[in-house]
Amino acid sequence: MNKQQRTVFYLSDRTGITAETLGHSLLTQFDGIAWEVVSVPFLDDIEKARAVSIKINEAAEQDDCRPLVFSTLLNPEVLEVIKQSNCRIFDFFETFIRSIEEELHLPFARMAGRSHGLQHHLSYFKRIAALNYVLAHDDGIRPKHYAEADIILIGISRSGKTPTCLYLGLQYGIAAANYPLTPDDMHRHALPQVLENVKSKLFGLTLSPAQLHSIRSERRPNSQYASLEQCEKEIQWQESLFRKCSIPYLDTTRISIEEISAIILTRCGLRRQLYG
Repeated sequence: MNKQQRTVFYLSDRTGITAETLGHSLLTQFDGIAWEVVSVPFLDDIEKARAVSIKINEAAEQDDCRPLVFSTLLNPEVLEVIKQSNCRIFDFFETFIRSIEEELHLPFARMAGRSHGLQHHLSYFKRIAALNYVLAHDDGIRPKHYAEADIILIGISRSGKTPTCLYLGLQYGIAAANYPLTPDDMHRHALPQVLENVKSKLFGLTLSPAQLHSIRSERRPNSQYASLEQCEKEIQWQESLFRKCSIPYLDTTRISIEEISAIILTRCGLRRQLYG
């Protein structure tokens, strides 16, 4: 079945993170469409808006249907240029701000960049500190500092520990370390000694043997390390270890990094450090 071809534009006078995140979340609810994505950050003057308007009209002609435009533009003159294009525009501020103004009896500030700006300096520095911790304690580095961690992810090689730690640090300000379980640990049939004193901070990640085999095969094709048999052995061993040591763990086979991180926060009772 051929998918319908459509173009979506994410427009913002700042980074475009908000428009793209919200717009993408909405579009994931619709199947059967192949999206051509065009992100335009820092769209902050009339000339830029006119150039983007031309691109929107060209996309409408090429697709034979008008593009979708998700916008967090605040400059009314820039927004008006975009509205004259052959598109269906979804303006997040226009959709929500008016009703919030009415409820709060206050006008909105009409200032770009507030949701991600450095004015939230405390949140910003917490984010940087958390990321520094994650990078300094990746893959079993500096275990003597594990007492400072909010959480320590453990699991066999390529089970998703590092990207999850990075997401926890960047999005939530969580100081997350990770420790790899190795074939040597398998032979000992015990939790690595370096983790014994921080057992309450441990959380395991696991996945299906087939997915692990696929991931490892990209890194080391046709190796013992990537073989399905080896993947099955390691996963069976680590899940047995998690149960034996009462370590909570999560099967990440069919869930995203975002979902993994949110589940970890909820199950471990961790508080989000970043709100700005």
